[in-house]
Amino acid sequence: MIRFFAKPDDISENTIKLGGDDCEHIRSLRLRPDELFVVCDGSGNDYLCRLSKPAGKKNVSGEKGVTGAAVAYIVSKNRSRAEPSVKCTLYIAYAKGERLDYAVQKSVELGAYEIVLYESERCVAVPNNIPKKIERLQRIALEAAKQSGRGKIPKVSDAGLFEKVITTVSAEYDLPLLCYEEETKLHIKAALDGAFPMSRNPEAKTAAIITGPEGGFTEREAETAKTHGVLTVSLGERILRSDTAPVAVLGAIMYHTGNL
Repeated sequence: MIRFFAKPDDISENTIKLGGDDCEHIRSLRLRPDELFVVCDGSGNDYLCRLSKPAGKKNVSGEKGVTGAAVAYIVSKNRSRAEPSVKCTLYIAYAKGERLDYAVQKSVELGAYEIVLYESERCVAVPNNIPKKIERLQRIALEAAKQSGRGKIPKVSDAGLFEKVITTVSAEYDLPLLCYEEETKLHIKAALDGAFPMSRNPEAKTAAIITGPEGGFTEREAETAKTHGVLTVSLGERILRSDTAPVAVLGAIMYHTGNL
């Protein structure tokens, strides 16, 4: 079903105001008043709605340069069923090309709670304009949230340097993981078996997944993580790309906890 996100201030008891890009989307879809669609408030509430009028110029501005507004009547309200029982935050090192686009898009589809970018020692492509990069990735997260039926839009942000990430992760998460290709003792499955003994009833409620850049983590970074209580885990004998690793680990956690 078609899905939109609205700001809480635009939601009243019986109606929801949609504007900007959503109006263009409504017009292009030629939605009729009897067609149902979903509007989400970004906090996990889904509103089943109908348009107040056909998506024409009477209720959606068609003038060039003018932002119109559409009014949706609320039919019913329910909690979103798409949000996982475990809040997984991904800490992804900056990468070159479109690798971050892919990682963000797929992570949102799989159920990431939040996505945080950072700079590590072997990063080869840290953007000159980080705010602009974050803004672009946030738009990708929005579209992925709509497509996958999410009840919230995961926030994309920047954490700065690796050391700050480790300090934050070690203090704030039940299960802090760093994916390290040189790890030989602790496999990802063993780490998940310990944290999630029962599907859908995990001991851990929050998890952090830290993945590295194209060149992987340095030995110093891995030791820093261990010193702060972060678990360094192996993902097996194959070396995954920087855009594959976060998606693979998130998928494993979602499956292990009954969210996939």
